[in-house]
Amino acid sequence: MRATVTIDNKILDELLAESGQKNKASAVREAVALYLKQKKIERIKQKKGKVRFDKTADEIRHYER
Repeated sequence: MRATVTIDNKILDELLAESGQKNKASAVREAVALYLKQKKIERIKQKKGKVRFDKTADEIRHYER
């Protein structure tokens, strides 16, 4: 999907330098993917102590699918 966004040139230049990507589109895609990954990790961390497991780690590791 194509989208048009306005990003400050300073920010975009810094993103290109930090990401090592060769073009703007690749740098923005990588940044968005990283942002989404971090948000998912935050949601998982918020569940710490709230999720119960009925099986041991060994049972999960050897679970037959």
